[in-house]
Amino acid sequence: MSDQRFRTFSEFYPFYLGEHRNPMCRRLHFIGTSLAAVLLVGALLSQRWWLIPAALVVGYAFAWVGHYFFEHNRPATFQYPLFSFMGDWRMWFEILTGRFSVRS
Repeated sequence: MSDQRFRTFSEFYPFYLGEHRNPMCRRLHFIGTSLAAVLLVGALLSQRWWLIPAALVVGYAFAWVGHYFFEHNRPATFQYPLFSFMGDWRMWFEILTGRFSVRS
């Protein structure tokens, strides 16, 4: 993990992308974030509020498996929780819109 301190998300995001070079790690992030989004929408529509913590667990479980088994690094969540959360959603959106690849 970098000892560098980031003051803004704009400074952080290139570092975040560098921590997600492995295509399988990116795929697992995308799957986990997608499932988390479905659970969050389900929580809002059904008013089953227990789905909100379930969404966090599911989303982070997929991401952390990607980091542990494929990326072989420590998730940025531990040092930069808010920026990392924002990065998860931005990377998800960029993958969804084709701006960022899960292939290579």
